[in-house]
Amino acid sequence: MEFILHSPVYLMYCSVRKFDSTMAKIITDFFIGFKKGQKLFGNTIASVVNTILLTFVYIIGVGGTAIASKIIKKEFLQKEINPKRKSYWLDLNLEKKKMEEYYKQY
Repeated sequence: MEFILHSPVYLMYCSVRKFDSTMAKIITDFFIGFKKGQKLFGNTIASVVNTILLTFVYIIGVGGTAIASKIIKKEFLQKEINPKRKSYWLDLNLEKKKMEEYYKQY
């Protein structure tokens, strides 16, 4: 038995097995780190792209609405103050409808 434990073939087998397990750990650690790096890179790129796209959408949406409302002189809020006015509530003039009209809205 001692001959087998000290034979060059057995020692080479042990060193190869140890080398294989070390290389397997190194390769596993590399791919785990690579996966984490790709995830971080993807999240960073997604944040940058989303910020740029949402900025353009905001500028086009809000800016376009503001420019269009100024061109047609539309005011969304009533800003003038009238001290003689008792209330600023607007009357909707809702009239009562027949019950059948409420059931057939579409």
